[in-house]
Amino acid sequence: MAVFAPWAEEPPLRCLFLKNMVLDANIGVFPHEQGVTQRIRVSVHYGVEDRTDLEIGADDLSRTVSYEHVVVLVRKIVHEGHVRLVETLAERIAAGVLADARVRVVRVRIEKLDVFEEIEAVGVEIERRPVRT
Repeated sequence: MAVFAPWAEEPPLRCLFLKNMVLDANIGVFPHEQGVTQRIRVSVHYGVEDRTDLEIGADDLSRTVSYEHVVVLVRKIVHEGHVRLVETLAERIAAGVLADARVRVVRVRIEKLDVFEEIEAVGVEIERRPVRT
């Protein structure tokens, strides 16, 4: 179930995504979360400008943002060190993705897995847009 409404953007946006990337992270506020890793699941959706006509664009990576770039960025940020809040981790990832001027909007979902026996995951989802002058 989508939490956010569809992107209402002119010109239209192409949505690229990483779905359900599972990593071990040093994350958490509580004493039992210090010095250990926990499994997290990261999903990132990001919008770049799209065409408004029916023409097929150039088959060239320069007109999009590479998935690999975002995967490497997420891995790097997650492995930088202990983070207390999933919210902070999501904000760092969003800021990293938005550093590419072609990205108009980003949504980041961070889920902590294995936290409660009866729950698949807990976490946060944020949406950010660049502040450009």
